[in-house]
Amino acid sequence: MDYKQLIIRGISYSQTQSGAYALLLEHEETHIKLPVVIGNFEAQSISLGLEKDIHPPRPLTHDLFTKFIVSANYELVSVIIYQIVDGVFFSNINFKNKATEEELILDARTSDAVAMAVRFDAPIFTTQQVLNEAGILLELEDVSKEEQPFSETVQSEDNLKDLSMEELQKLLEDAVKEEDFDTALEIQEEIKRRKKKID
Repeated sequence: MDYKQLIIRGISYSQTQSGAYALLLEHEETHIKLPVVIGNFEAQSISLGLEKDIHPPRPLTHDLFTKFIVSANYELVSVIIYQIVDGVFFSNINFKNKATEEELILDARTSDAVAMAVRFDAPIFTTQQVLNEAGILLELEDVSKEEQPFSETVQSEDNLKDLSMEELQKLLEDAVKEEDFDTALEIQEEIKRRKKKID
């Protein structure tokens, strides 16, 4: 089957479901976007998976499963979003045993599949049929606010801008220790912005 590769464009608050988030995936060639409604925990886990330099003091569920996969000598090869039924996406996670080349396919919620894929830097694919059924073509100007990363949607910019880099680093360490990952991601984004200005 001719699969279409997707990239993660961002995570934003869902406009349709209270307390939920929208994961925005995009087919790079056609710019068709696939919005997937996910929960708060999954949004946080995907964001932490993308932020490679933030490490929680205790492993999250997806981190634990990642360690198990590696310990069992498997690798995550790809994620395929293969179907949508009544607004629900169905996905497979494809694994391969490093020693025997044996393949293993597990059914998974799309949010969990993506959270695992970002931890392995594995590609995410879908079918043309799914793109036809659920994909939307949006101009960048129209979605600039929705496409902000999850960390930016919860950002308290005014408070963070007043702090020094040393204070931000201390706050980041405290937030990670307390497992307040939302705040940690906010602070991390502010630190990155300042470093870019210096560079």
